[in-house]
Amino acid sequence: MSDNTQPPAEGSHSTEEDLIAVRREKLAKLRELGVDPFGAKFTPTTTPGKLKADFSDGVKTTIAGRVYAIRDMGKSVFFTIGDVEGRIQGYLNQKGISETDWLVWKNVDLGDWVGIAGETFTTGKGEPSVKVESLTFLSKALRPMPDKWHGVHDRETKYRKRHLDLMGNQDSADIFIARSRMLAEIRSFLHSRDYLEVETPMLQDVAGGAAARPFKTHHNALNMPLTLRIAPELYLKRLLVGGFTKVFELNRNFRNEGISRRHNPEFTMLEAYQAYGDFEQMAEMVEEMVCHLAEKFCGTLKIEHKDENDEVIRTIDLSRPWKRANYHDLVKGVAGDDFFDITPEARRAKCDELGVQISDGMEDYEVVQQVFEKKVEEHTFNPCFVTRVPSELVPLAKVTPGGKTVEVYELIINGQEISPGYSELNDPDVQRQRLEHQAGGEEEQLVDYEFIETLEHGMPPAGGIGIGIDRLVMMLLGAPTIRDVILFPQLKRK
Repeated sequence: MSDNTQPPAEGSHSTEEDLIAVRREKLAKLRELGVDPFGAKFTPTTTPGKLKADFSDGVKTTIAGRVYAIRDMGKSVFFTIGDVEGRIQGYLNQKGISETDWLVWKNVDLGDWVGIAGETFTTGKGEPSVKVESLTFLSKALRPMPDKWHGVHDRETKYRKRHLDLMGNQDSADIFIARSRMLAEIRSFLHSRDYLEVETPMLQDVAGGAAARPFKTHHNALNMPLTLRIAPELYLKRLLVGGFTKVFELNRNFRNEGISRRHNPEFTMLEAYQAYGDFEQMAEMVEEMVCHLAEKFCGTLKIEHKDENDEVIRTIDLSRPWKRANYHDLVKGVAGDDFFDITPEARRAKCDELGVQISDGMEDYEVVQQVFEKKVEEHTFNPCFVTRVPSELVPLAKVTPGGKTVEVYELIINGQEISPGYSELNDPDVQRQRLEHQAGGEEEQLVDYEFIETLEHGMPPAGGIGIGIDRLVMMLLGAPTIRDVILFPQLKRK
């Protein structure tokens, strides 16, 4: 059946209430026929997408799916059946099925779920199809589908009613299918390198592993405050102390902070740790992993990002080797070679010249970081490992010998940080000092002293990484906002 088929008459001139009323009449007719409109069991032998992908004529098959299109020619009908992974054409002839099945079909609407059994054939126009021999009604849709020809384009509707978005926009469905398969491939990639997947608590007594505002809750039975985790890092390092040498977790993190095209309060992270490694080893692994995902799911290392008019706005080149650059050199490249030689007050004045907003309460390293984020990070699209990062920014990483920087990379792609990686700090005394300094007088609330005690039992030197999965998927699939790659993004209540 051609995609140029005109939309059925269900209703350009009917209100939604009218359409629902008609569907409820058909619901009643199905029950009069002795058909449960919501309860039939059905066992498919394959899916519409798989059947079409591996199609051959003359095969007996049983498939199920939603009805996406109908072309009724009286005593015969062509229709499209499918799900998010694929669709195929079905063909019904009044003489080819039972009288009951024909009566049931007459009460089928777009959006209903049906099961069919029949034999495959190719139409005269070359369309792979299934000639239906029996029909099983699976579920009645009481509300109409989104318009097939226009889909759901209002962004708020897409995010609030993802089910409608998935029905009407195959591009959206493809993104989430790809995301799911990427997660499986990441697991496979790490398993092949002898990493063990673990699970750590989402409810934590002290929110550690990152500098972020947590969501707070209360456990009634224990009568104690808890927070949703902002990162799993401190628990994963406990496992290194316990004897695990390669661990990872694909986890949900929660940060009670702003929402933007790059931020959602609930997000997915990969964290992985390798005993006896360092940040350079972890950088190599991340580079290899991301390129592997790009080649497998995009078929190329050159990723095009397009605007709403399908015009290419940039091409991200993931070709190896990826650039390495010193943090201070990058900042000087946008703020001037003397930026670190002038006074902190002069640096603040320089921010005004650069158009970088800062606040009075920012410490000097935070001022510098603001320049980095606004003038370097947001304008870096091809991969760049930023190294020699100031120690104040990363209290959980080893300090570079003889310096004030840490053994860290920050991987920037597509104008945002995709992944940090550390040579992990395993000296408990230094770790205590740095966490207490970061806490700024709120040690009891912000410092996990049980973690410090754990380190005193001895943690091997290790390399660690974090990868923001949502941002990685955005970059690889060309999505303009994080909400396009999260099935149910957080939205303000209507």
